[in-house]
Amino acid sequence: MEITWWLTLTLLLSVLIGVSLGLLGGGGSILTVPILTYVLGMDPQHAITASLFVVGVTSLVGMARHARAGRVAWRTGVGFGLAGMAGAFIGGLIGGRIPGVVLMILFAAMMIVTSVAMIRGRRQAPPADGAPPHRGVRTIAEGFGVGFATSLVGAGGGFLVVPALALLGGLPMAVAVGTSLLVIAMQSTSGLVAHLFTVSLDWPVVLAVTAAAIGGSFLGSALVGRIHEHWLRKGFGVFVLLMGVVVLAQELPRLLG
Repeated sequence: MEITWWLTLTLLLSVLIGVSLGLLGGGGSILTVPILTYVLGMDPQHAITASLFVVGVTSLVGMARHARAGRVAWRTGVGFGLAGMAGAFIGGLIGGRIPGVVLMILFAAMMIVTSVAMIRGRRQAPPADGAPPHRGVRTIAEGFGVGFATSLVGAGGGFLVVPALALLGGLPMAVAVGTSLLVIAMQSTSGLVAHLFTVSLDWPVVLAVTAAAIGGSFLGSALVGRIHEHWLRKGFGVFVLLMGVVVLAQELPRLLG
């Protein structure tokens, strides 16, 4: 692994991946693919595959801290995660065969959808007596769908999983955040395995990015409570929305040309 200025910049930016996961419980994958694609120069298939590894490992480390604090609902998380793993595996198999420009356009669309969810904020879970019927079936269906979308484009999982766990799983918000990291780790593992059938990675680079992201996750956790989450989330959502529009503007002419 040759140390270059671009690699150094990538590692510095990778700290933000972990900060986002540690502070917000999501958003890491939204940053990973653009960093690896536009800064380090990876092609989209390799960037998406690497993103699944980086975010999966970083989420697992973050989940362990939440678990020690009792903020992981294991039964709900494993059920949602298993459904997500099935979707992620199928998404990974399909994603490895889609042209890079199409993947980046899908990624930009996911960024825009995710940013809207971030800007709108997390809704509180309904009371137990107001829970929707067939909640278990809906939770599994959404788990499958989120896993498929996340693995296909390598982004969007965290900010889709947390509302699903809170609204459909009926979890308190703090527990939904911790449980979402378990789900993301499970989905990322399944999607990664599927992608590796068609993509090979530069593991020294991927491991270096992962280490930087893990370091950032500890920094993000340390900042919890010191920065107002509401405004931070909305500001980050606006940033992600602008990034999505920029990526879309760059990739659409390539597709149409």
